[in-house]
Amino acid sequence: MDKKDLRSLTLDKLMVELERFGEKPFRAKQIYSWLHQKHINSFDEMTNLSKELREKLKENYLLKNLKIVEKLVSKEDNTSKYLFETDDGIVIESVLMKYSYGNAVCISSQAGCRMGCTFCASTIDGLERNLLAGEMLAQIYEIQKDSCERVSNVVMMGSGEPLDNYDNAMDFLKIINSKEGLNLSHRHITLSTCGLVDKIYDLSKENLQITLAISLHAPNDEIRQNTMPIARKFDIDKLIKAAKDYANTTKRRVTFEYALINGVNDSIENANELAGRLKGIMCHINLIPVNDVKENNYVRSSEDNIKKFAEALTKKGIETTIRRKLGSDINAACGQLRKRYKDNLKEE
Repeated sequence: MDKKDLRSLTLDKLMVELERFGEKPFRAKQIYSWLHQKHINSFDEMTNLSKELREKLKENYLLKNLKIVEKLVSKEDNTSKYLFETDDGIVIESVLMKYSYGNAVCISSQAGCRMGCTFCASTIDGLERNLLAGEMLAQIYEIQKDSCERVSNVVMMGSGEPLDNYDNAMDFLKIINSKEGLNLSHRHITLSTCGLVDKIYDLSKENLQITLAISLHAPNDEIRQNTMPIARKFDIDKLIKAAKDYANTTKRRVTFEYALINGVNDSIENANELAGRLKGIMCHINLIPVNDVKENNYVRSSEDNIKKFAEALTKKGIETTIRRKLGSDINAACGQLRKRYKDNLKEE
């Protein structure tokens, strides 16, 4: 029987596990504190547990730790990109971004991705596997250790589709929000999805206070289906309806991510169509100048086009921001560093 990762268990699940061994609930809280407040990486570091209990934990559980294999720091804006290796040899990536309001970490929820969005490097080699909740948490914990600074915001916007790894993502959100753990408010967490409509409805029922970011990237089905295969399963009207349900249920504004690609989705006509489609939804649009990925032929919109697109949306009453490009000198866009690392290994 495969051993469970101890860091991936919510406090309630950990209590149930220890109850099987006849241990009292307070032991679970002690272990949970070691994992999620002190961020230890071995059972032997749990010094307030008996040696017998530590041995029992070793026999029945494991800790899926991460090792930093590469770190790049931007000379432009101090953004740091981390490449981690899991205990089974898979590489994943995370980004530390420093803002005036605090530190934000962009984490991966899967190793690779199977969604197939044509403008994203994460999906080029497909999905290797889902990440456990503990592996998502470990990205944050290791970055905090390395930077010696606390993380105040988390974006689930790195490699992978969080809603395609739903159960692990929900456990991650429970653990990081728990007062016995990092105690990070859900209001400081953003979950990004390419548009799994059925899972958005499931997420609405959780009634969490996280920000939902939807990768829209097109004003209609014709353009969206050419760039995002998921659009062939869930059309744009169904996606917008699910987004509206999420906003109405949680009373949280939805963010629509829109990557501007020159000559594909960046005309004023596209902007006006987009504004009409989103009318009446509690939302805002985050415009993203598309990243250069050598495997596709997309070119980012010009600064003038980006500005005009934003102005057209604003005139229609849609709150719009343009994402500041961070870490462009260190391949900070999702999937790029991991792809380069894997390609280098193949060449060796």
